[in-house]
Order: sequence, then structure tokens, then C-alpha cells
Amino acid sequence: MQLASLGVCHLQLIDFDTVDESNITTQGYLRCDVGQSKVTALSNFIHQIDPTISVDAVNDRFRSRIDIGNAVFCCVDSISARAAIWRSVQHRCRFWTDGRLLGETIRVLSVTDETGRDHYPSTLFRQSEAHTGCCTARGTIYTANIASGLMLHQFARWLRRQPADADLSFNLLASEITVT
Repeated sequence: MQLASLGVCHLQLIDFDTVDESNITTQGYLRCDVGQSKVTALSNFIHQIDPTISVDAVNDRFRSRIDIGNAVFCCVDSISARAAIWRSVQHRCRFWTDGRLLGETIRVLSVTDETGRDHYPSTLFRQSEAHTGCCTARGTIYTANIASGLMLHQFARWLRRQPADADLSFNLLASEITVT
């Protein structure tokens, strides 16, 4: 939604999931979206913002054979999916950002240069070490909006040829932000 509002003219959405009621309060979907595929619901919303935006809606899991653009926003709730997507796209995209949420704790990782390419793999771990439950189980819409805003900020910095933050953590409960 924020990329469309920024004026990005082509978006590719890849997701196999459908909107359920919990997504209304945590991800910004509408009640009328419940039961629809997430890519269909989001595509419809994007076209309400600007009907001229080209949206490639892929109602499927990410597959390595899928063509991608220069910028990838990874917003999945499994560390193993992140690792698999990263392995597939790390040499095919110029900008990568990964938003991770746990309640009111946000982590945004961005890769725009060799430093980021070296750092990002060190943030991946075994799925068995991850917190159980989906990322939105204890999430709120404002946390998701802040995370997406931080991801978009890294993207804007990259577009301006400014250095992006490779690893940014924001603990809303403690009002602490850490940048590496």
C-alpha cells in the first residue's frame, strides 16, 4: 500500500495465503477482503489508490523460477522461507529489505551493498529456534505500519543513492532503536 502511495508504477505481489479475520486488525485488510487471496485484495486496494499501477499478482508461494525486479521486500512469517527466498534472489536483486515483527518489536534488515550481503546471512537461523506462532499473533496494525514505513525509508535512501541501514531494530515498548 505504501509503495503504491509513493508512486511505484509496477508492483509484483507473491503470496499463497488468504485474508482471515485476524488480518483486519494486524495487516490492514478490510472485512470485505476476508476469504479472498491476499494478492487479490491488495491488488484491488492498490488500484483504488491509482488504477494505472501495473500489478502482477502471483497467487502462489515464492518459487525460484519467478522473475523478480531490482527491489525485493520480504514480508514472510517464517525464517526458513526468508532463507530460501534470499538464497534464490540474493544475486538477482539490487535492493533487499526484510521486515521482522514480534509483538511491538520490529527488525528491518536491508541489503544494498557488499556489507549488507555479508551481514544478512548472519541474521538467519534454524526454524526450530524461531518463536512459535505467526508474526502477527501478537502484532498490531501500527507496528506493521511502522515496520513497512521503515522498510520504505530504506528503499527511498537506496533510490537517492544514500547508504541504507543494514540492520535496524525498534523496540516500541522500551522506546529503543538500534542501528548497525
